[in-house]
Amino acid sequence: MDAKLKAFKRLLDIMDELREKCPWDKKQTMESLRYLTIEETYELGDAILENNMNEIKGELGDLMLHMVFYSKIASENNAFDITDVLNTVCEKLIERHPHIYGDVEVADEEEVKANWEKIKLKSGKKSVLEGVPNSLPSMVKATRIQEKARGIGFDWDHKGQVLDKVIEEVEELHAEVEAKSNKIEGEFGDVLFSMINYARFIGIDPEAALEKTNKKFIKRFQFLESESLKDGKKIGEMSLKEMDQYWDRAKLIY
Repeated sequence: MDAKLKAFKRLLDIMDELREKCPWDKKQTMESLRYLTIEETYELGDAILENNMNEIKGELGDLMLHMVFYSKIASENNAFDITDVLNTVCEKLIERHPHIYGDVEVADEEEVKANWEKIKLKSGKKSVLEGVPNSLPSMVKATRIQEKARGIGFDWDHKGQVLDKVIEEVEELHAEVEAKSNKIEGEFGDVLFSMINYARFIGIDPEAALEKTNKKFIKRFQFLESESLKDGKKIGEMSLKEMDQYWDRAKLIY
């Protein structure tokens, strides 16, 4: 047996045994696993941002276990099993890649994405945006919404137009703030949405970019805390000018 198939069968066999013998595993339901799966996905995301291959390998294994776990629970309820899951995704991949498994010709990645959205509409979806989960984090959701709209041609022509839109939205936000109106929150959302759009045009993942900035800020702030403590200073009693001196030093490191 191929090593990959053997490893996958080993996981399936272990899952069967755990489900039969382990009190914790026997108790789990799809609902109880859901939040754990979300947590594991975020842990994988962290490992990817850290470029930690060993951690990525481990987190992928955890997610693989969860996929097998859900399939095992479903099989016990006579809904579907892992074979159905794998065959379903295989059929979906074949259907959505007619340029590989059919006679459709594409020029580039954008045409591939456009074909995907058209195929989804033919399969019964009423809206291109139906495939965007409601529970996605807002920044990720905005990116997916924009990508799907682009798939059917609803998009700007070039990044200059998008940057102009960002500037326009910032100016509108500023006007509402100055007027102390009740539209500030909406205008702020428009600024974020346009910034995410611009990130897409310049090839930046806004979620990853923000998370890297979060991590950078944490490292710099913790440097400020530790180094000022070494000098006998208390973080809550320092002036902004004093803290900025440590911050400038942290910027040289992080």
